[in-house]
Amino acid sequence: MLRLLIAFTFFLFFTETFAQDTIRFKQGLAVASGSRYGREAIYTDLLAWKMYNGQLAKPFANAEFGTNEKGEKITWREITADSSGRFRVFGRNFQRTTNPFLNPGSADRGSDYLYLTYNSKKAQPALLNIMGNSAVYVNGAPHMGDPYSSGYMYVPVMLKKGLNEFYIRAANVLPQLILNVKPVQLLTNDLTLPIVVADQQNKKVKAALVVANTSAVVLKNLQLKTSLAGKEATVTIASIPASGTRKVIIELDASGIAAKGKYDCKVLLLQNGKAVDEKIISIEAVENGSHYNNTFISNIDGSLQYYAVTPQLGGWKNNAALFLSVHGAGVEAIGQARAYKPKDWGTLVAATNRRPRGFNWEDWGRLDALEVLTIAKQTFHPDPKHIYLTGHSMGGHGTWFLGATYPDKWAAIAPAAGYASLKDYGSADGRIPDSSRSASEKILLRAGNQSDVPKLAFNYKPLGVYILHGDSDRVVPVTYARQMRKVLADFHSDYNYYEYPGGEHWFGDQSVDWPHIFSFFKWHSIPHDTSVNTIDFTTSSPGISSSYRWATIYQQLHPLQYSRIQLKRNNNSKTITGSTENVLLLQLALNDFGAGADVKIVLDSTAAVSYKTFSANDTIFVVKEKDKWVMVTKPTADEKNPQRYGAFKEAFNHHMVFVVGTGGTSEEKEATMNKAVYDAETWYYRGNGAVDIITDKEYSPALYAGRNVILYGNASTNAAWKSLLSDCPIQINNNEVKAGDVKWNGNDLAAYFIWPQKDPKLLTGVVAATGVVGMKAAYANQYFAGGSGFPDFMIFNSDMLKADDKAIKLAGFFDHQWKLSPVEYVLQK
Repeated sequence: MLRLLIAFTFFLFFTETFAQDTIRFKQGLAVASGSRYGREAIYTDLLAWKMYNGQLAKPFANAEFGTNEKGEKITWREITADSSGRFRVFGRNFQRTTNPFLNPGSADRGSDYLYLTYNSKKAQPALLNIMGNSAVYVNGAPHMGDPYSSGYMYVPVMLKKGLNEFYIRAANVLPQLILNVKPVQLLTNDLTLPIVVADQQNKKVKAALVVANTSAVVLKNLQLKTSLAGKEATVTIASIPASGTRKVIIELDASGIAAKGKYDCKVLLLQNGKAVDEKIISIEAVENGSHYNNTFISNIDGSLQYYAVTPQLGGWKNNAALFLSVHGAGVEAIGQARAYKPKDWGTLVAATNRRPRGFNWEDWGRLDALEVLTIAKQTFHPDPKHIYLTGHSMGGHGTWFLGATYPDKWAAIAPAAGYASLKDYGSADGRIPDSSRSASEKILLRAGNQSDVPKLAFNYKPLGVYILHGDSDRVVPVTYARQMRKVLADFHSDYNYYEYPGGEHWFGDQSVDWPHIFSFFKWHSIPHDTSVNTIDFTTSSPGISSSYRWATIYQQLHPLQYSRIQLKRNNNSKTITGSTENVLLLQLALNDFGAGADVKIVLDSTAAVSYKTFSANDTIFVVKEKDKWVMVTKPTADEKNPQRYGAFKEAFNHHMVFVVGTGGTSEEKEATMNKAVYDAETWYYRGNGAVDIITDKEYSPALYAGRNVILYGNASTNAAWKSLLSDCPIQINNNEVKAGDVKWNGNDLAAYFIWPQKDPKLLTGVVAATGVVGMKAAYANQYFAGGSGFPDFMIFNSDMLKADDKAIKLAGFFDHQWKLSPVEYVLQK
């Protein structure tokens, strides 16, 4: 059943002054407009469609918004805030509407809209803070909300003289508007901080905080100077966009800290050498052996992230065990680490998922876990045979997901209070639909196949698995654990299952620090590749997970459908035999056969591939051609490969830079920049990230070498298009889209797609439109919802917002040579 979607308007300005320049609102209007956003590329929003197409009338009490499926009128209704200024509209008796794209039994992630107005006596900057909303339109421009009511999302806006309109998508919100703000200021309610270990080398440690620019110009030549325990450090920071915020990295010299405690750190913001703002933040120091945070610069976007550590009891020892723990929704990594007592045989590290909710340990949460795992190995030098994975709740899902996706990285895994699949449980952004009603939807769901963990269950075969769940858990019912126990029971011989009697979702630290988990871990180890002669490995995408031991699924017959290899290696007979499903190109490492060996490879009961090894480190490639396997040379870097495979979401990596087109009319330029800013705000909120936004005039391949590009605009409006996309089979200009031999016309078309750069590791992600209406139809960034499926390319028009299943014109995947293949896409003319 679709949730309410409501909008309301403020007739009154404010009733209570909470600070000198802060106002709250009292009354408004609400409407159940029927919008829906979730974990998929498709979204529906009739109110937004009307706004984009100039058909949204100014709301007033009892005005008709539209009609529902039964022909009943949907009207705007008055609503009053409570004494705290919060609007609670969810659960009210508003008209409900259903979504034709929503299948029976799938998740219902509708939202309510709130329409607010403020009459400003003059044009002026302000900070907008709304707790509980998923998004807001400020005078038509989209901005990220604060769906988890974290409180730190401050959006700089430029109020115009007279009426200012705020359409807020949410059901239970607390809005406030802050006036008379500084042109630039430091915000300290969203910090990324280290916890300093007092007796270690702390000359240069890094932290991060938010700088807000409420002026109408880009701020450059900024420095941040810190003073901590008598030591100073200064860094130059990136530019801050006009009417924007950015989380920036600062440096601390903590070498003056000699004992545990809380230390005041003064942070001074300098512009052209002149102090413009100052704040005090608190830095915690602990003794050796205590839990602490380490910060690091992420390769995903160059932002600062952290991981938490539970040190080994008695001090760090080389070649000990390493435990990676992944937290639940709303939990900080340091809180996760502190739930564990130190172990005498290893170190525990807790990754962040980029935020306490983040990406459900999928997408960029998955990459964060891998970054932390790599850093922890480099830092603590564990025994490579003793690496373990565990997690609770959403982290239980992360354990199931990461365990199935990377089965060769762990000796054993232990999901606690977890759910396996976002199709079954969902969470904050809803479930991934488990079925589709059209061919285009099927393509979109295929792009999210990696989230369907039970389809990867055979990957658990080489792992020890310990399942822990409270039998009275009402948050994640124990039925999810029983589901996976049943799945494992069909083939797995090395799992342990325990239901804690009377245990709720959290029954104390033992909910994660369960002694039997670590006892189970202790007698499991990762075998060396030389002893692993049987492989049963499944992946949905080589770009996410391609290898198990000595075999790599390099390319698929059909991108992002499930691929499986079942192989046996015999060192005595020098053979590799087995079967494959949906595999085009297979890479095999032959190093265990030695030099001069006559190797035979028999796949899918076809003719043998014969090869004589030249060395003890040979690797070969075999390709499936006309139902037989033949040996080929390594494909060129221009082809799809595990380093650069797709789909669209993969472009948001490798320190991506947003390149915004400056061509076209003023309205086109404004809509394009609005989209890039909205994406940057969403990336910051969901992923604790920071991204450079530049114009096409500032971009050059040499200046931004080694970085992915997210290009906004089209060939007519973005000057970078020619250098990045001239050879792409998808071309978009004003009022026209061409994809191969097919063409569509109109100003309401939009597209998301990727295209390889000349650098063999890099991609260009494209957010394009044929006109203003099309760019606005592309505003919604569903690709930042963890687990949502986006293929290599998707072309649609604005009628998608009205749940028109014919609005998706083209969706699919490039073939392994980055060509359009009718077999891999769905076309609707």
